[in-house]
Amino acid sequence: MLVSKSKIGQRILSFFVGLVIAATATHAAGSEDILGVWNTEGKDAEIMIYKCGVKYCGKIVWSKDPNYPADSKEGTPGTPILDHNNPNPKMRKSPIIGLQILYDFVFAGDDLWTGGKIYNPDNGKTYSGKMTLVSPRQLNLRGFFGISLLGGTTTWTR
Repeated sequence: MLVSKSKIGQRILSFFVGLVIAATATHAAGSEDILGVWNTEGKDAEIMIYKCGVKYCGKIVWSKDPNYPADSKEGTPGTPILDHNNPNPKMRKSPIIGLQILYDFVFAGDDLWTGGKIYNPDNGKTYSGKMTLVSPRQLNLRGFFGISLLGGTTTWTR
């Protein structure tokens, strides 16, 4: 049975259209690959990354030491650790658990999220940030002032 040239052309065109649709769907799905719970580099906290509108945010959902120790001079022993380094006095009474530390990241493609802010409750400072998904189980976060060269990177794992 002979197939006409026009049918072959239609099949080839359909094949390429299918490839483009599949590639687009795969690329779009990549934007949410960072969603979920991540362990910090020292495995002393877990951060949940979630969608906040069309952007990506993150909050502390677990800490190895969620309460002030018995010899604490910063807070009442046995009570939840508070964000006492926050530059905003009203926020200093907020518990660390549930504290949002990642703000406004946007998927930039190629396993990269940019334009966000990273808040460090250890020193009360906020940095510009970018996140790179190295693998499904490894996420690199880079916090910096001004340009990316002036900063540091930490690695989180699933």
